[in-house]
Amino acid sequence: MIKNDLFLRALKGETVQRPPVWMMRQAGRYLPEFIALRDKYDFFTRCQTPELAAEITVQPIRRIAPDAAILFSDILVIPQAMGIEVLMKENFGPFLPNPIRTIQDVEKVIVPDVNETLGYVFDAIKLTKEMLNDEVPLIGFAGSPWTIMCYAVEGKGSKSFDMAKGFCFQHPEAAHVLLQKITDTTILYLKEKVKAGVNAVQIFDSWGGMLSPVDYQEFSWKYINQIIEALADDAPVIVFGKGCWFALGEMGKSRASALGVDWTCSPRNARYLSGGNITLQGNFDPSRLLSPIPVIKKMVHEMIDEFGKDKYIVNLGHGILPNIPVDHAKAFIDAVKEYNQ
Repeated sequence: MIKNDLFLRALKGETVQRPPVWMMRQAGRYLPEFIALRDKYDFFTRCQTPELAAEITVQPIRRIAPDAAILFSDILVIPQAMGIEVLMKENFGPFLPNPIRTIQDVEKVIVPDVNETLGYVFDAIKLTKEMLNDEVPLIGFAGSPWTIMCYAVEGKGSKSFDMAKGFCFQHPEAAHVLLQKITDTTILYLKEKVKAGVNAVQIFDSWGGMLSPVDYQEFSWKYINQIIEALADDAPVIVFGKGCWFALGEMGKSRASALGVDWTCSPRNARYLSGGNITLQGNFDPSRLLSPIPVIKKMVHEMIDEFGKDKYIVNLGHGILPNIPVDHAKAFIDAVKEYNQ
């Protein structure tokens, strides 16, 4: 049994003393102990070495004590497993030297045996669970098929992903074949993560907000929903679509246990748009963690008041930034723990 099960109870919609709190990207670049490992080992070495991934996952639990851990990994381990080369370039980000541009390219992409190609992730989960010793739940994650496709077609990060969108609109059949392959792989991957011990999974649709509401339904949501349907009986599923406020109504009708919200949507609108019955997660602006600590605490309490303490998980509206002082990150977590209605 998990000793602190506040996060899991919020996912079930139970009444709680206070909402649980964790931060996207909490296992990472704002922590000095993470930076020490980053300077020693390259990015994918850290992802692919279970001992390193587990250590990085538990670092924030020791340091700032959130109510859940999220496994250190990356959404781009999926295309790697599917035979698409992915590199992480210094001061540049992800780089895919052979982007997918034709139906022939799509045909070469495989749905792999995830135990063969991604076994290191499942090993990292087992090791992390031992290190966590049932103190808090562990979250596993994957990128949405659309978000993965954006990188696979564009070949790198982008402000607009015009090439990925163009591929969908010029070659819709090829795009749907690729999206389905990514979806099938993601389902297999997340099911194995649950078997390995994660207590919940989150789908990151980082680039969903690039699509119009109509295109979102066709090229992103229907694939995310396949994943939710496949996983819902195995573990709680959280869906975080950045910039996807327009889809909250559709998402709220799904079997997802919670929906992540970014900072551009007010708590009141998020509750209204999602139908008012589903657990919501978010949505403090990560840059706001640069505010003075008393301001952070005041704003966090106001945010909880607006969302309401039940059916709510306190989080940022996107990942924590590298330049956030550790004591400010801790103040964010502490503010939630100090919350009294």
